[in-house]
Amino acid sequence: MESVQGEAGNFTARVHTVPRYINQDLCTACGTCTMYCPVITADIFNEGLALTKSLHKDYPQAVPSSFYIDPRECLFINHEMCRICVSTCQAQAIDFNQKEEELNLSVGSVILTPGFGRIDEEVLSRYGFGKYPDVLTSLEFERLTCASGPTEGTIVRPSDQRHPKHIAFLQCIGSRDETCGNGYCSSVCCMYAIKEASVAKEHDPDLDITIFYMDMRTQGKEFDASRQRAREKYGIKFVRSRIAGIQEQGDQLRISYVDGRGVHHGESFDMVVLSEGLESPEGADELARNCGIDINKYEFCSTQAFTPLQTSRQGIFVAGAFGGPKDIPESVTEATGAVASVDSLLNKVRGSQVEKKEYPAELVIEDEPRIGVFVCHCGSNIASVIDVAAVREYASTLDCVVYADQSLYACSQDAQYILKEKIKEHNLNRVIVSACTPRTHEPLFQETLRDTGLNRALFEMVNIRDQCSWVHAGEPEEATEKAKDLVRMAVAKASLSQPLPEQQIPVIPRALVIGGGISGMTAALSMAEQGFETFLIEKSDKLGGNLRNVSALLSGEDPSKIVKEVEKKLTSNDLIQVYTGAEVESVSGYIGNFTTNISSALGTQVIEHGVIIIATGGHPYEPKQYCYETSKQVITQIELEDAISSGALEKDLQQIVMIQCVGSRGDDLSYCSKVCCGQAVKNALRILDKHPNANIYILYRDIRTYGFMEDYYKKAREKGVVFVNYDKEKAPVATDTDGKLSVTFFDEMLDDDITLEPDLLVLSVGIVPNDVDSLSKILKVPVTKDKFFLEAHVKLRPVEFAVDGIFMCGLAHSPKPVNESIAQAKSAAGKAALPLAKGVVSAEPIVSKVNPEICIGCGICVSLCPYQAIQMVKVDKKKKAQTISASCKGCGICASHCPTLAISMGGFTTEQIRSQIKAFGG
Repeated sequence: MESVQGEAGNFTARVHTVPRYINQDLCTACGTCTMYCPVITADIFNEGLALTKSLHKDYPQAVPSSFYIDPRECLFINHEMCRICVSTCQAQAIDFNQKEEELNLSVGSVILTPGFGRIDEEVLSRYGFGKYPDVLTSLEFERLTCASGPTEGTIVRPSDQRHPKHIAFLQCIGSRDETCGNGYCSSVCCMYAIKEASVAKEHDPDLDITIFYMDMRTQGKEFDASRQRAREKYGIKFVRSRIAGIQEQGDQLRISYVDGRGVHHGESFDMVVLSEGLESPEGADELARNCGIDINKYEFCSTQAFTPLQTSRQGIFVAGAFGGPKDIPESVTEATGAVASVDSLLNKVRGSQVEKKEYPAELVIEDEPRIGVFVCHCGSNIASVIDVAAVREYASTLDCVVYADQSLYACSQDAQYILKEKIKEHNLNRVIVSACTPRTHEPLFQETLRDTGLNRALFEMVNIRDQCSWVHAGEPEEATEKAKDLVRMAVAKASLSQPLPEQQIPVIPRALVIGGGISGMTAALSMAEQGFETFLIEKSDKLGGNLRNVSALLSGEDPSKIVKEVEKKLTSNDLIQVYTGAEVESVSGYIGNFTTNISSALGTQVIEHGVIIIATGGHPYEPKQYCYETSKQVITQIELEDAISSGALEKDLQQIVMIQCVGSRGDDLSYCSKVCCGQAVKNALRILDKHPNANIYILYRDIRTYGFMEDYYKKAREKGVVFVNYDKEKAPVATDTDGKLSVTFFDEMLDDDITLEPDLLVLSVGIVPNDVDSLSKILKVPVTKDKFFLEAHVKLRPVEFAVDGIFMCGLAHSPKPVNESIAQAKSAAGKAALPLAKGVVSAEPIVSKVNPEICIGCGICVSLCPYQAIQMVKVDKKKKAQTISASCKGCGICASHCPTLAISMGGFTTEQIRSQIKAFGG
């Protein structure tokens, strides 16, 4: 990006492109050219742990799928020698005449997603990286554990290719480190270290793994549970420490460290993994200048808490790690939220430059099945256990199979192209792919079938990864035989498959948002700004939720001002109708066509809408510990915040003790509430502004001031706030004796109990979800064991439910600070706007169908359907069941319970299931 000229809605973006030296429209990704290219170079994608050619593709699933030539290594580009690739490429795709280009793109908006950069090798070298070959970065270790990596998932030491027995992970490399200018926390390192360590233990259960850390920051949804599982299931050790140095001793690496008591230790390992942090992307300062946006002192994009996706320039948005270190779910969430922001800006020209995809006319299927079976290696993910060639050979012997093949990655772009060609070449009318889970890959293959004129119901997927190679990794022969069984059963079923009709259902272009906190308000406003009428329901008599009780954010922004501004925008927007003091009584219907009954002081009202966004929020945990109910000197952080803003703390304060994780992380609440540490630091700094001589002690288990909050943690320490770590098993004790409060806690450094008599004891309590049992049952959507709503997929669909047309955001999803809640609300609005903008939704063809001639109208199916997808209708004055196709998920509960077998499932008929059972028997 060289420049962005103009204003929001009318930008000209000047983009510089470099040549690939391969015409990607002609390249078939056959790989023949790489066989003859004489230049061998380090494989950057595999972190230099493997070799590749100057002419290569970064990885099999790369998009676009064509190869490219590295100009730094090519003999012809640098010395006008060679050109072997030109003569060997049968597609004539090599083009050395390609030049660098300058493109001027007319756009209405810009979204910046350049990702993150890498920690400088000079920083890594302090821990032996580059000096000792068995000191690896976390990304290098990630490639070692990956099935498609340089060792096909086998963990070996680079120095001697031996399997390590003792591995150490060192946290905060290049993060929380003022010596390299990265004072922030990278947010993701603790969790990915736990993930990598757990994966390594799955590869080799005998591995001994230790994670050395300062604070274990597993603050995300279910992250603490992952840490607990790593400790209890895999035996991974966690050591709170500071690393003093690494030295090579013989064929081992000796780590010197200091524990929490200040005692020096030394321990030897076969391999050391450096959990490197996230740096701002390379060239961030230049990108910022070219786009005319501000960046912070760490060269990440500068944003505000209440506009987390908006850069300093109108019309330019940011998503992902460029806005600050963050994990995959949050990055995916922000990406959709940024799209919603763009749609709000450009909704009046929506669809004006869209090229509608046209599918070929659907082929008439002959009675004779012509089945093609494609077996995937998935790198070595499947092939390291299953004999793929044997499965492919076996498939070719089965009845009705006219073609069988195997591929390295069946989901890659080039494999999809080959699949289309083979369907046409062999006149296939049914296709089976034996690969990964249909949960993530089936839509891709179904789309490929539609591109060839085949109905997508003629596709069958066999999951030989999850159901074979993953669960039978230690039994390759048995796993291979099981894969053959599954393929045989799929062939039997596919031979009876028939095309199923595609259905499109019109959508009511209105949205319902449940919950009027900042998340719900943001979601409702975003929907309206995208051009859709929106109903906002709030249970209480006011909008604003918990934010009304917060007087200032850690960054200094005023929440009350923002709440008033958003509320003003809501009430002045003609597309938004607000109901306060209202609750949802019932909901019926399906995506695109919901009917909701709302009860309020005005009585019951009925509204019709196409989508639902849940933003039901949460509330502070009510403590019963630490004399909260008996001593006036014990308050919560929220109560302290109110006292600070109201001036009730004007009296001279000498000593304040704050206790973190009250009720959280294993007591009444199993999770981390994400906001409590930042809240404690914020209130401590605010108190010191008014009472600079006050002594403040914060007793904590792990200080979780992730991201840029770390700067405030550092500031609090510099101002004299004393942070004392405590163990859960040795939690502080508060006593109230005749109105005199005392707090006793164990100080690990002093190896002794300390007793203080504070003026105030402040409890940092967690966030509890609001009661959603009734709503979850009404909407048929799941909740976690902690009563937060459960998303369809933590990474791929972080704001969606398995039930189509219903979305979630904010505290209804999990505890989070206000900036993350707002980003998630934007994301939910972005996802919810999709069906409304399209105007129609496509129903899955695999749905139940009721034969009215056999149906006796008993209603069992209606009572059992978890998606309310069956209704009773009158047919010739008799009650009969009828499927609502848009709601049906094809679960088959109705068909399995029908006493007269009047219900059949598209794609899962009784005949098909019986054929599979018969095929399994041999």
